Amino acid sequence: MPELRGEIPSQDETGQSSLNNVSLLTGRWLSTEQLSAMLGVDSSTLRRWRTAEPIQGPPFVRLTSRVTMYSTLDVEKYLRGKRIVPGAAA
Repeated sequence: MPELRGEIPSQDETGQSSLNNVSLLTGRWLSTEQLSAMLGVDSSTLRRWRTAEPIQGPPFVRLTSRVTMYSTLDVEKYLRGKRIVPGAAA
């Protein structure tokens, strides 16, 4: 499998993101604290998003009841979906 570190997979011929086909063992992983620092939000915000109904925020993997990790590929895809380009929606 090619190295995908730092890259966002492209869409396939059906328009689906090929992210679902990416191994979760590739790329970088962030803890709740690391991601909160990157996003400039308190770690309690990420915890609240994870426990909201419906669940909000980027996809996550709960390794144990005390350890939750975020794939940088998932986080980047989530942020791209939230991105607003002024003038583009007009």
